Amino acid sequence: MYDPSQLRTFLAVAQTLSFTRAARRLGLRQSTVSQHVRRLEDATGRPLFARDTHSVELTEDGEAMLGFARRILAVHEQATAFFTGTRLRGRLRFGASEDFVLTRLPEILEGFRYEHPEVDLELTVELSGTLHEQLAAGKLDLVLAKRRPEDPRGEPVWHDRLVWIGAERLRLEPDRPVPLIVYPPPGISRAMALEALERQGRQWRIVCTSGSLNGLIAAARAGLGVMAHSRGLIPPGLVRVPERAGLPALGGVDFVLMHGPRRTAAQSAADALAGAILAGGDRLHRR
Repeated sequence: MYDPSQLRTFLAVAQTLSFTRAARRLGLRQSTVSQHVRRLEDATGRPLFARDTHSVELTEDGEAMLGFARRILAVHEQATAFFTGTRLRGRLRFGASEDFVLTRLPEILEGFRYEHPEVDLELTVELSGTLHEQLAAGKLDLVLAKRRPEDPRGEPVWHDRLVWIGAERLRLEPDRPVPLIVYPPPGISRAMALEALERQGRQWRIVCTSGSLNGLIAAARAGLGVMAHSRGLIPPGLVRVPERAGLPALGGVDFVLMHGPRRTAAQSAADALAGAILAGGDRLHRR
């Protein structure tokens, strides 16, 4: 009833909330993406997306289809692997940015380990900037991390915006420097926060620096200051800083998958894990 190619296209649109970005990810024409979604909606008899010229959003039925699509594609891939007799082996060095500490990435990795028990998966959790450096140096095979929207590298998993967050009771004084909670260099969110404040001419001071997301969250929950964070990954206990605080817009950010610059024995395993992350990418930023 449901064509796997149409389900993959549906997942790509659901994760990027853009027909254009989904087409780039899948290597298809935008008209083909629209056709796949239309045929899937015809098969279900329900609209899966609410869309206009400016935005794309999942309908309630589209949200339900996310879970069905993931399970259908997972079984499809299991059957393909069983009957083709392919078994992945070897060492796979995977890096994930600190942003995913509190998401459901472990569920995706657990499913991958179950499907490919002979792959020796090594996980590195670091700042996005550090992961990019390690990938370029050949120390990692696959990375899931942030990048600036103008950076052409990587395969987009989803696009988001950085926002200012802090404790609900936090109040900023307009005539005092903005208290910042930041990652150390080369953190991407740190750089974008400082650049935005500099453009606005707003004074700032760093009140907490930590390479651990949990450390930053603890400082923010204690009301020490504000931090720049992905809108889709706001941790429990923290809220967006209201616009009346007058903080500058931070701009967009992409979360992408990047393969190492050189093909290695881990390439097939890296491709399989990348496919699992792309198929389940909505679980990384939907609660």
